[in-house]
Amino acid sequence: MIGVLICQIVLSIVLASVFLIRPSLTRAASWKILAFIGLCVLPALCIVGGMNTHVQRSEQTQFCISCHVMIPYGKSLYVDDPSHIPAQHFQNHRVPADMACYSCHADYTIYGPLKDKLQGLKRIYMQYVSTPPDPAAIRISGGFRNAQCLHCHQGARSFEENPVHAALMDSLKSEQTSCLTSGCHDTAHDVENLSHLKMWRPAQ
Repeated sequence: MIGVLICQIVLSIVLASVFLIRPSLTRAASWKILAFIGLCVLPALCIVGGMNTHVQRSEQTQFCISCHVMIPYGKSLYVDDPSHIPAQHFQNHRVPADMACYSCHADYTIYGPLKDKLQGLKRIYMQYVSTPPDPAAIRISGGFRNAQCLHCHQGARSFEENPVHAALMDSLKSEQTSCLTSGCHDTAHDVENLSHLKMWRPAQ
């Protein structure tokens, strides 16, 4: 995909240069068609292809933790403690390791609904133009919703047959009881205490 995109960009530049240097070529009908392709169609394809490539890249864990304020959240995925939910999902590949952030936070990415896009743009602005927030002070606007957990866990036998989950299923689905703040799974990234926590070192 990237190779095709590079070829399109190069071809667009070459054709645009030709018609800028020799605009008289467009007098003939066939050259007008070629000019339209080179100056309109190919650039449009480059934009669409570039956006698609960037969207795919933005779903990668490495992309998420490339911002300075997100580095502690990336480190927290290696906490050696089963009570730390993101760490256990990441370490045991309950979510794809290379898409760990996106798998659990898909509704909050810059490519989600319009509100979330605006939130993402605000974070980019704070990262590169304004003052980035303290990592420990970052909060998801509106809180973390159970739907993100149920997206994968609902229908799983180990989840459905757990008597605690079964008793709370209706309130979990209606968001009356939170998976994270109800006292059941209340330890997420815990970036404030990272320096005091034991870390898991995967085998090389």
